[in-house]
Amino acid sequence: SSVIKGTTKTRARLGTMACTFTPLSRNFHKVAAPPMVYISGEEMTRYCMELILDKWIKPRVDISEWEFYDLSCKNRDDTEDQVLRDAVDAGKRICAIFKEPSVTPTEVQKEKLGLKKSWGSPNGAMRRGWNGITISRDTIHIEGMELGYSQPVFFERHAVGGEYSAGWANVGSGTLKTTFIPSDGGATIEVDERKLTDGNNAVVAYHNPLDNVEDLAHHFYSRCLESNITPYVVTKKTVFKWQEGFWVIMKDVFDSHYKEKFIEKGLLENTQNELQHLISDAATMQIIRWTGGGFGMAAHNYDGDMLTDEIAQVHRSPGFITSNLLGKREDGVMIKEFEASHGTVADMWEAHLRGEETSLNPLGMVEALIGAMNHSATLAGDSEVKNTVTVFTETLRAVIHSKMVEGNGTRDLCGPDGLTTEQFVDSVAESMDVRMPLVKSEAHLKPFEDLSKVDQDALKAMFDDLDTDNNGSICFEEFAKGLRRLGVQPKKLGF
Repeated sequence: SSVIKGTTKTRARLGTMACTFTPLSRNFHKVAAPPMVYISGEEMTRYCMELILDKWIKPRVDISEWEFYDLSCKNRDDTEDQVLRDAVDAGKRICAIFKEPSVTPTEVQKEKLGLKKSWGSPNGAMRRGWNGITISRDTIHIEGMELGYSQPVFFERHAVGGEYSAGWANVGSGTLKTTFIPSDGGATIEVDERKLTDGNNAVVAYHNPLDNVEDLAHHFYSRCLESNITPYVVTKKTVFKWQEGFWVIMKDVFDSHYKEKFIEKGLLENTQNELQHLISDAATMQIIRWTGGGFGMAAHNYDGDMLTDEIAQVHRSPGFITSNLLGKREDGVMIKEFEASHGTVADMWEAHLRGEETSLNPLGMVEALIGAMNHSATLAGDSEVKNTVTVFTETLRAVIHSKMVEGNGTRDLCGPDGLTTEQFVDSVAESMDVRMPLVKSEAHLKPFEDLSKVDQDALKAMFDDLDTDNNGSICFEEFAKGLRRLGVQPKKLGF
């Protein structure tokens, strides 16, 4: 089986002193996370997420209901890609998924890693397996920090079709015919016929499914309306006539269900109270110019891929953009997969392997993890579960943002004086210890039966560490801070 269930462990440290707890219950009042699919990748992002799981998540969240799937190239090769099929099946069953960045191996990587073949993109398999509708890519904003856009920017990228699923071949001179054979037995339609006179040609065939564009439109417009964002639809339909159908569906849904609501909120004042179409060439220009934000765009698969890369660069980097796949199960239940919009950061991984310092900003990945956790809590249908999960995720987000605003972020934000990958993870963990101290009211420090066996030097060092003002005594405030650092929080007399 490809699935690995979550495990938990706890330990508290103060300086070099370790305190062992004897638990009476397994979870220590941790946040009980509902079922979720966790898909791991590789290279630098895998290393960073391992640190985050060990230091931010596992000490405070019971993840025993999570299902883990390893999509590293080696494991895909070893399982003949069964792990990918299992992950897709689990995502369809659970409907809440977090995915780390993964590698689609090239021929060079195939040889380097000793793989049997160059396995295809896992993202494509997931989008098909989950009946992908749209990939929502939105800007991430941090209060008190100036990034690229002042206000949020939303983007919907059609999740299927286009060049990504194309069939192709290299051929010589001759005649190329494209025909369509209806599944209902109707007459064959000749889509195209052309003469190829060059001796070397790349011929390509692909299509754009349109059945789910209506779902994309409703998702896009409802999000824009809720967040007071002006929507635009982007195509190249003036030249690529076959893109007209996408625009027609998007406009029909807008005019029938949303136009009056947008007008009432004054969100169409700059577009003559109409849904505006943008040629993709113009969209590339406006993305650079409209740095005030407050706009949303929807586009075909390939255009969406390119344009969101441009948005990411205007908004500092891909680390400040979300990437959330929306799909639909056969019974109508929505499937949501959350990931960062960047890759595995291979160059930084190579530096790490050489023993060099690295400074990876994990914000995009953590926002994705937060999104998946929140969605799983919503699917659980229990208000108390949803509340406890949300308190944890909002606290984690607030701590990360405050670190970045205070100048204690990674080097992409703070320059050469910024924290390393490991230092930033540790810094957030320490702040989480203060903001959400581990609750161990049912645990007791294991007493020493023979005081002669106590290391007096270590005990003195522990006292000095608690005595923060070095006056030879420990006041209540110093004592309370010390207990928090130990992860001890008595709730009643008798502990």
